[in-house]
Amino acid sequence: MRAHLGDQLVVESPATGAAKRDGEIIGLHHEDGTPPYDVRWSDTDEVTLVFPGPDAHIRHLEHGGAQAPCEADPGDIGRRVAAERHRQGLSREEVAGRARMSPGYLAYLEESPADPTLATLIRLADALGTTVAALRGGGADQPPGQGRAMMHPRLRDLSPQECRTLLSTHGVGRVAVSAPDGRPAVVPVNYDVVDDAIVFRTAPHSVPAEAAETEVAFEVDHLDEALSQGWSVLAVGPAHVVTEPEAVRTLARRAHTTPWAGGERDMWVSIRPTTITGRRIAPDDQ
Repeated sequence: MRAHLGDQLVVESPATGAAKRDGEIIGLHHEDGTPPYDVRWSDTDEVTLVFPGPDAHIRHLEHGGAQAPCEADPGDIGRRVAAERHRQGLSREEVAGRARMSPGYLAYLEESPADPTLATLIRLADALGTTVAALRGGGADQPPGQGRAMMHPRLRDLSPQECRTLLSTHGVGRVAVSAPDGRPAVVPVNYDVVDDAIVFRTAPHSVPAEAAETEVAFEVDHLDEALSQGWSVLAVGPAHVVTEPEAVRTLARRAHTTPWAGGERDMWVSIRPTTITGRRIAPDDQ
């Protein structure tokens, strides 16, 4: 048995042959890749020294298979590192210290089309609480939430203030409408929160434009793939088209981003929530 850093150790059930536990190999003790290995287990996030038995095999990160990451432009890795660091509110100095590298080198990785080594990626993934595959964009085209559930999860309701705080971070949400053919539809939109109203811009006669002058549901959420936890917020209320010229100029000026879909989208829709509810999945001790 030989492995490389970043490969996956899979332990199978002797009875069924199905995987019963897996983890990422983050440490080698022999240059030729033979056991033992330091393994970060996906179900507990703990790191242990493992001497694999006959029920274990290596799933190689670099050599195809379902777990192999997709190729990414070198600059994409740095952008993903920076985005995850900003999402967690961490400074470069904090992440560099955790990853045992200089802040200057981390700045170079984030700002240049760098191609870091696998060992560097493993240290960065560990520092950010994510995986090498995630930093490489291996799951970019996969739906979120494919990881294992945490061992002791708890689902709790969020207070209205917690919901408003999460909603106010802006980003991408989903609005539920009736499409022109009468069928229900859920479409993603770039949104902002301005003066307690959820606002987004779209094109007339588009599916999101059907929200205007109706009562709609708007949902936003976040999943932490590394920790198998997350939250969702649902706002319900009437939607109206913003037509007053000064209000339109104010919204355009305060918008955090232009629509990712591009094109002419100069119709602003405002949703005034009458109810806001939310839930969070977190460890039982939080």
